[in-house]
Amino acid sequence: MTSKPTPSLPIVPVVVTVAAVGVAALIARSRSKDGEGVGQQVKGLVAAQLIERPARNASYAGLGQGLERGGMMLTGRATRAADTEANREVIAHIIGIERWGQNRLRVALGQRPYERDDYSPYRPPAEATFNELQDLLSQTRARSVDLARQLHSAAPNDDLKIDHNDFGPLTAKGWLQYLTQHADIESRKLKAGR
Repeated sequence: MTSKPTPSLPIVPVVVTVAAVGVAALIARSRSKDGEGVGQQVKGLVAAQLIERPARNASYAGLGQGLERGGMMLTGRATRAADTEANREVIAHIIGIERWGQNRLRVALGQRPYERDDYSPYRPPAEATFNELQDLLSQTRARSVDLARQLHSAAPNDDLKIDHNDFGPLTAKGWLQYLTQHADIESRKLKAGR
């Protein structure tokens, strides 16, 4: 009696991709003073391979579904997290980046002009309670999913790119991919309650 080999799951590419996105986040945080040079080239390469490449052939509907699925995992992690200063910081960071990214997506939809800013003004107020942050996280992700649906209905030209302060110009699909990946990576830092 012979047994058939069971197909193996593609665990290695998933692990490599998650690790590479983590490295990309570290690179993005270590901005050079002039924003040019090798660091900028590496960031552009990272954006091309880890953000734009997976998004290139995806549909806006598919990217929206990815945001929705990621939102369920995100909500679950936030629900299990302990009410600590570190966890509040992680959630506030995710919300701020996601809201900032939403404004870049509104540029792609023609709803607002491009403005180079950072994510700080988009963070929730420092006095927000843990429960308020959890609610804001869900609401913010729901708005991102809504923007993906709007992009599905009124897709911009694939050549349109909106600048990311660290990774350079990204397409609207790239922005949706970035928001999904960023929240997933950052939410893994949340520590569960007892």
